[in-house]
Amino acid sequence: MKNSVYILLFLLTAFALKANAQKHSQSETKGYMDPVCVYQGDTIPCITLRNIYVYPRLRFKSKKQERYYYKLVRDVKKTLPLAKEINRAVIETYEYLQTLPNDKARTRHIKMVEKGLKEQYTPRMKKLTFAQGKLLIKLVNRECNQSSYQLVKAFMGPFKAGFYQAFAALFGASLKKEYHPDDEDKMIERIVTLVENGQL
Repeated sequence: MKNSVYILLFLLTAFALKANAQKHSQSETKGYMDPVCVYQGDTIPCITLRNIYVYPRLRFKSKKQERYYYKLVRDVKKTLPLAKEINRAVIETYEYLQTLPNDKARTRHIKMVEKGLKEQYTPRMKKLTFAQGKLLIKLVNRECNQSSYQLVKAFMGPFKAGFYQAFAALFGASLKKEYHPDDEDKMIERIVTLVENGQL
């Protein structure tokens, strides 16, 4: 009788240990599934890595030039997300306008969008410095492939575009300013590329 009790206890313990081991091994197999490809009969993980951009090391001629560079990095990091948001708003507005039946509905929608944008962006724009505002105009041109003047003109008409251009000109800025990544804006393009890629 004692032997049968010991055997029963042994079997129950062995069964419990086996069940626990299976449960433990199942929890260990959870993880990420990577895409695979077959190369010469071997199945290997196939992972696409992001591009890494390598630029020549910057050499500053003076402390002033170095301070200017780091100020530009700070300004790009602050204004680039705004330029991307503006691009998304332009695309969404344009796509929605295509679904509206007539000019009256489009005009009404544009007025609503203008009011919403003013409420949303005016407090954020007021926090920008003059240099950041000028940089934002260039980055909007980079993101949207159109100058800020052309965007305002397309959505709000030539009168408002002229008004905003005149207002910007009072402060020495221009909504017609374009982005030239291969020429005068080469350094900005370098910083934007590194920021977008998470390298800066």
